[in-house]
Amino acid sequence: MRPNPYREVMSDLSVGDRVSWDTSQGRTHGRILERKVKDFEFANQKFTASSAEPAFIVQSEKTDAKAAHKWSALRKLKD
Repeated sequence: MRPNPYREVMSDLSVGDRVSWDTSQGRTHGRILERKVKDFEFANQKFTASSAEPAFIVQSEKTDAKAAHKWSALRKLKD
């Protein structure tokens, strides 16, 4: 397995962190609710996750809607 060059950035993401991500309506903001390290299903979609490449459940600050995203789709924001 190749080393993950983004591992340091990925390890910075924790439950409770404020993050942003892209949506079809533009960039949105919210908080991380859960960190997933095993494959899972969310909103009738299957997601692949591992400790090397986790996924996160996030909640929008604007709409309270929840979504699942790979770590690479999220950008940590300063509080």
